[in-house]
Amino acid sequence: MATPVLVAVIGSGPAGIYAAEALVKQTGGNVRVDVFDRLPTPYGLVRYGVAPDHTSIKSIAKYLQRVLEDPAVRFFGCVELGRDVTRADLLDCYDAVIYSTGAMVDRQMRIPGEDLPGSIAATDFVNWYCGHPDAAGHAFDLTVEEAAVIGVGNVAVDVVRILAKTAEELRATDVPEQVIDALSKSRVKRVHMIGRRGPAQAKFTTKEARELGELDNASIHVSPEDMDLDPASAELAESDRHVRGNIKVLNGWTGEPAAGRTRHIDVRFWRAPAEILGTDRVEGLRLEKTALDESGRVTGTGEFETLPVGLVLRSVGYQSVPLEGVPFDEKSFTVPNDGGRILAADGSPVPREYVAGWIKRGPSGVVGTNKSDAAETVRNLLADLEGTDTAPKRTIEELLEARGLPVVTYAGWLNLDAAEIALARSLDRGERVKLAGWEAMRAACRGTE
Repeated sequence: MATPVLVAVIGSGPAGIYAAEALVKQTGGNVRVDVFDRLPTPYGLVRYGVAPDHTSIKSIAKYLQRVLEDPAVRFFGCVELGRDVTRADLLDCYDAVIYSTGAMVDRQMRIPGEDLPGSIAATDFVNWYCGHPDAAGHAFDLTVEEAAVIGVGNVAVDVVRILAKTAEELRATDVPEQVIDALSKSRVKRVHMIGRRGPAQAKFTTKEARELGELDNASIHVSPEDMDLDPASAELAESDRHVRGNIKVLNGWTGEPAAGRTRHIDVRFWRAPAEILGTDRVEGLRLEKTALDESGRVTGTGEFETLPVGLVLRSVGYQSVPLEGVPFDEKSFTVPNDGGRILAADGSPVPREYVAGWIKRGPSGVVGTNKSDAAETVRNLLADLEGTDTAPKRTIEELLEARGLPVVTYAGWLNLDAAEIALARSLDRGERVKLAGWEAMRAACRGTE
């Protein structure tokens, strides 16, 4: 039997695990795949990006789990590229490397006042309520009565929904207990969701939008004048099923908001953030009304309004960050590649290095999009390795042991998994409650929590 192919996959989100699955399938199991993550937990945005009340989407972790339990696949948690191992280290230990580190940071709006306390990236808020260890110590001022969420994509809708729900409505989810406690003290009464373009250009799915109108604790309203469609948008609403569904849902919110609700959601289109106001912290948000020019670009109209908000969360897109020593395009925020093959500055393929997922194509598609994306990368990787003899210089076990790294194995992750399930039972809270913070998670991985 031929010697197994040795491949390192950096990142254990859907893209990375689908890459591991494709490697096993396309080699008939004649492979060893080591999946690395800087966190002690696998599953990436399935664990730390999918909203806690979207349990059906989070169930995809059960599928990804089966891949990690394949005998040909191993998990190495708490190993960070650039800190614990280098690109050169990986190339010494493996026949090939696939980077699937995703898009980890929010884009900025680049407006005055964006750095004021109370102006935050939506991902920071999402990481907090999803129990990301980096966000365990974060605190958000929920004593304000009005908040603004900039953006009309699914992440923005998630953030609006979490702000509008009561803590009691989230008790059955996996939200950390500290977050439930903070949300129970929230005084936020009104949440504005703001889009620069019109309703026909909104990026949220119809299902996500519909959920906003079904909240027990919050009413919702869209101004009828915001629903006016220019000819191009009207044509889009006729031809595009997704747009047509969104318009139908939004039109249902143009009447009088439901009475008797303690919170209210205002959906505002044709508004561009111009300035965040305040001296020591956020005290307001200045918006400019917008329109589309003949080429379909957003332009300001010179008409402004101010919202008296004390919290601004931006959700205007994600971007990847460069990996040390790996080519990176600062305009597209992706690694230059051809079908997953990393390209050097002169356009030639970089031997034995590949990409998959958002760092390959940008933040687009749904979780399942990563499956075909990863399969393409793996096909090209195996084609490139066919007939070559890379002969790794050392084993990853030797390298990690020499550096004394506190690696979390898959067995360690299962310890953490069991601890979170047990915590939920002890609190009478759903299927699991996430542990928050590096120390608690590492202790649980060791089985000492």
